[in-house]
Amino acid sequence: MNIRKYLEEGKRYIDKGDPMQASEELYKASEEVVKELARKFDLSECKEAEEKGRWTTPLLFSAVRSLREKGNPDIIHWWAQAWTFHVEGFHEAGLNIEEVKARVEFIEKLVELSKS
Repeated sequence: MNIRKYLEEGKRYIDKGDPMQASEELYKASEEVVKELARKFDLSECKEAEEKGRWTTPLLFSAVRSLREKGNPDIIHWWAQAWTFHVEGFHEAGLNIEEVKARVEFIEKLVELSKS
């Protein structure tokens, strides 16, 4: 599934009133953006993920920091919202649908980065 499909699936779950599944789909879109940009900019984190055979949380966070240093200053804030979805929205099931709706715009901005 590609980035836009995760984003659209997340929005469908918002429309259905399912904050837990919406949170996870929105997080997946964000994670894929970070991975795609890491490949695009040939970041060392991408190479390390390939060597390990997977992306780890520390690698994702490090890639976000590296991308910020490459001229995307807002990415670190948008990623923080994505992480909130992943942890508080999905794993902890602690966000209600209104909290998800209030944050989806940050994921949309993150997804826009993958287009540029």
